[in-house]
Amino acid sequence: MTNHITTTWLGDMKFESTNPSGHNLFIDAGEENGGKSEGYRPKALMLSALAGCSGLDVASLIKKMKLEVDSFKIDIDANLTEEHPKYYDKVAMHFHFYGSNLSEKKLQKAVDLSIEKYCGVMEMFRQFSEIVIETHFHKK
Repeated sequence: MTNHITTTWLGDMKFESTNPSGHNLFIDAGEENGGKSEGYRPKALMLSALAGCSGLDVASLIKKMKLEVDSFKIDIDANLTEEHPKYYDKVAMHFHFYGSNLSEKKLQKAVDLSIEKYCGVMEMFRQFSEIVIETHFHKK
């Protein structure tokens, strides 16, 4: 399957990018780089893609496993190299699950399945980053 996107320059440092979902997004540089901060930063968008990819897997598995989870979030801290081309050489992903009846073992299995088997963005990141995954359970 081939995905096709078109990214169009809107002037200055701003671009609009299509998406197969039909929802477009804007990409822009910060003011320090000649932009107006009117869009996403490309490298940060990669981290959102990583969290989103794994998050969709975990949400699907929560549903399939019929697990009780009030909410969950994924925090990512990534180290950017100092030399050009700058890239993320170290990435730490923190999965936070909230609820009064969390099945820690099954939720950990859902995270493991995502990061080891299903998440294609994770597999791409493995090509250039050292990745650390931590799972945190917050019982109410």
